[in-house]
Amino acid sequence: MEKEQEKVPQDENILSETDNDKEIKNNQTEAESLSQSKDQEKTAEEKIKELEDKLARTFAEMENQRRRFEKEKEDAFEYGGFSFAKEALNLIDNLERSKQILVNDEKLKNTEALKKTLEHLEIINKDLISIFNKNNITPIESLNKKLDPNFHQAMIEIEDDQKEPGTIIQEIQKGFKMKDRLLRPSLVGVSKKSQNKDQETHENKENKEDK
Repeated sequence: MEKEQEKVPQDENILSETDNDKEIKNNQTEAESLSQSKDQEKTAEEKIKELEDKLARTFAEMENQRRRFEKEKEDAFEYGGFSFAKEALNLIDNLERSKQILVNDEKLKNTEALKKTLEHLEIINKDLISIFNKNNITPIESLNKKLDPNFHQAMIEIEDDQKEPGTIIQEIQKGFKMKDRLLRPSLVGVSKKSQNKDQETHENKENKEDK
């Protein structure tokens, strides 16, 4: 009987230790659950932020595409006839060439036929320019202007001490623009100082230095 009584407290100790273990495990499980929950919340916030960034980039790209489309639509409306206008300039060139051929023909010089033909060609030329103007196609002003690489292309240099160097004094082929866009540049001749003038200037400088 004494032996049995001694065993009872031992069993109670085992039970109490087991309860402690369970409580510790429960606490650990709760801590892990809280930690996992926080990790899940953090991950969800990160995902939401990523989605917001993607949406912002998508909207920005859509806006850029819309602006590009609007620009292309405006250009198509404003400059839809650009290629046609460029080709139509050949009509003016051909008229000018025809006039020069007739003027240089010795058999036609000082004849009434030449005079009337040139008058008709001039009327056609003016009508063409008028049609171009109505469609915002205008000739580029060149003569006596300073050379502008945006609108002029220098083909030759001509000695002229009366003009500032780089001044356009000859128009070889007329240039045109459509609104603010260049159809083709004017082909021109520009002034330059004569060689004799340059030599005189150089000699004058040398003389002054010697003095």
